[in-house]
Amino acid sequence: MAQLIVRKLDRDVKERLKRRAEKHGRSMEEEARHILREAVKPLAKNREGLGTRIARRFKRIGFAEGEIREFRGFPVRPARFGK
Repeated sequence: MAQLIVRKLDRDVKERLKRRAEKHGRSMEEEARHILREAVKPLAKNREGLGTRIARRFKRIGFAEGEIREFRGFPVRPARFGK
């Protein structure tokens, strides 16, 4: 296994890493390895896009037909920016 030495790490970064490691029940060293592994992990080909993930998360909160009435009956107009 390779070694990596990080010099001149800001004190507040070290403290946040320490708190994060404690939160996950890991040593600071193992937490740093976990962060690095996640940062360089290749993206999965079947990875969902942001819109798909948002839609899945809020699927059960959906609106029933006719539930949003405030815009019904108003003509669609383009947005105007500026003066």
